[in-house]
Amino acid sequence: ARLKPHPIDEDLSMGTPVKSCPDTKPIYAISSSLSQNTGAGHEELHSMQNAKDSFYMALRTRLATINPERTILLRGALRPGILAEEAEAPFSQLPNDVFVLRWLGLGVDMDLNSTMAAEQCEILYQTCGAQSFGGLDRGRLLSEMDEELVAMVQPFYTAKLNFTATPPASMLTKVFWDEPGFTPVVVQRDLLSRSASVMVYSYQEQGE
Repeated sequence: ARLKPHPIDEDLSMGTPVKSCPDTKPIYAISSSLSQNTGAGHEELHSMQNAKDSFYMALRTRLATINPERTILLRGALRPGILAEEAEAPFSQLPNDVFVLRWLGLGVDMDLNSTMAAEQCEILYQTCGAQSFGGLDRGRLLSEMDEELVAMVQPFYTAKLNFTATPPASMLTKVFWDEPGFTPVVVQRDLLSRSASVMVYSYQEQGE
């Protein structure tokens, strides 16, 4: 069956920036008990969908400011060079010079006054360098992507929006996350790649 395009594929406003971040003291307990089971049920995964959409759109909006030239042509539209893997058709291989968000394990802490959910986001990126330099600048270009990612995740929070509404509806809480943890560079012939892991947190609201 043909899949309906994901609502966050449109160019949407992130709204008014938030000015404060909720208390993150319970984060470590959730992080340490995070489940790595990617086969969780649809209802469980849905509990983080608004947070995942908001995180992706925050990074996408920030990347457009940090480096307007990093773009990708997708389904006939030129967009900032970042995409959510689960919202696209399967790749035979990851695109070069683009950030790809991949969602992994999910954890929930119900012992708080408000239920908090956490999901691990792996951000993958790779480059072969520029053809005009014969790929000899691939190390420099990967370092540029490292710097862009560090800039994209700051500040470490954003407003939580419901992107199934048009226009996106502001929710009552925020989405926040840890600093990224980077893996070593992987070398495959002329291809350099790296990934970063970010734990994303969200208090659950009514209807999630």
